[in-house]
Amino acid sequence: MHKYEIIIYWSEEDQVFVAEVPELPGSSSHGDSHDAALENVNEAVELRIETAREFGTHIPEPKGERLMLA
Repeated sequence: MHKYEIIIYWSEEDQVFVAEVPELPGSSSHGDSHDAALENVNEAVELRIETAREFGTHIPEPKGERLMLA
């Protein structure tokens, strides 16, 4: 398992929990519950990393610190 920060929030508009990985732009998912959103985004991160390895694309290392939000 990778150690990227994951932000999970409720989307009133979509009526689902949304999970985003800020250090991997474009890596996000959703689910009907907090746990489902987390499970789905972890699968998305794994797929993104597998694909990057397959194509020789750079994979950012997790910063290992809390991100600052403005």
